[in-house]
Amino acid sequence: MKIPAILYVEDEPKVAASVKQGLEENGFEVDLAPDGAVGSFLAGSKKYDLILLDVNLPHVSGYEVCRNVRVKDPSVPIIMLTAMQSIDNKISGFDAGADDYIVKPFEFRELLARVKVFLKRSTAGSGDPIDDVILRIADLELNTDDKTVTRQGQPISLTAKEFALLEYLLRRKGRVTSRAEISENVWDLNFDTGTNVVDVYINFLRKKIDKSFEVKLIHTKPGMGYFLKEL
Repeated sequence: MKIPAILYVEDEPKVAASVKQGLEENGFEVDLAPDGAVGSFLAGSKKYDLILLDVNLPHVSGYEVCRNVRVKDPSVPIIMLTAMQSIDNKISGFDAGADDYIVKPFEFRELLARVKVFLKRSTAGSGDPIDDVILRIADLELNTDDKTVTRQGQPISLTAKEFALLEYLLRRKGRVTSRAEISENVWDLNFDTGTNVVDVYINFLRKKIDKSFEVKLIHTKPGMGYFLKEL
């Protein structure tokens, strides 16, 4: 059985050594990068199963590293680690292509749980049946293999988190999904549902897949949630 390979980009030596040891004790192979430049180089030279990425890094910021990785590998899970906990910082991370966001200081148990969630999801996703590769509603099409979205044949550029949100809604098309359900399933463990990040991302999607088209696909059920439907 292949040992999952993790790239950990962290400039604090004590934190890096502690987390690396904990992950290796739990059966993972871990490569350490002490700054953003080395992190970008390693991410481009080896295929990783998951990337742990600090935000405040020397030479190249975590956001820039994340964007560079996403150009080459749209599917690798990226978890950002940072002491900044404002919603604007979280949205910046998601816009750069991060899949999850953990605020420092964190308990190793929480980090390990999230790592396992994303690795399990990636493994399960590799065996999806062909019928699930293309998801459609009306003239909107999402390809889960090459991570592309088109409407009326026109390509639509989405961030990793926008793509995940759209995919989740497409798999539940016609059904109303609450903000809490979206938070749990798109943002994973213990996401702060007290924020308006779900509404913010729904608005991002509306601007990209509905604004320029006559037929609107994203709808709101007041007080209940959101759904995709061709009305």
